[in-house]
Amino acid sequence: MIDMLKGYPVITEIPVAWGEMDALNHVNNVVYFRYMETARIDYFNKVQLMEDMKLTGVGPVLGETTCRYKLPVTFPDTLYVGSRVSEIKDDRFTMTYEIYSKKLNAITTVGSAKVVMFNFKNKKPDNLSQHLRDTIIDIEGDALKVVENV
Repeated sequence: MIDMLKGYPVITEIPVAWGEMDALNHVNNVVYFRYMETARIDYFNKVQLMEDMKLTGVGPVLGETTCRYKLPVTFPDTLYVGSRVSEIKDDRFTMTYEIYSKKLNAITTVGSAKVVMFNFKNKKPDNLSQHLRDTIIDIEGDALKVVENV
């Protein structure tokens, strides 16, 4: 598992629940977005994004999310969701995810999310704080694509 998710600084363990399966006897497609949401919040906790939001009044909103299903997952299983930031801009960043199945010993799902920083007072996009930006850059290292405003 560790080898398949290397390069992901945050790995979230999620047990598959019986109720997440659908009539076709595999995990329903919508549930994967919840798995990625859980991993995203774990990543936010690692970079202390919510604490940063309390100080700045600027926090994350989901602008777009994608999911590609490679293998069906069934109960019982334990999933490991790797999450990372692959690209960062002044006011947004892109996260990528891979979901590994312990039972199948394989990556079953890949996904991404575009996260926009939003000022909740003036209701407009805003820039990442310098502290948050530096923390993400430090965690991701050379794998991160930093896009500067032109």
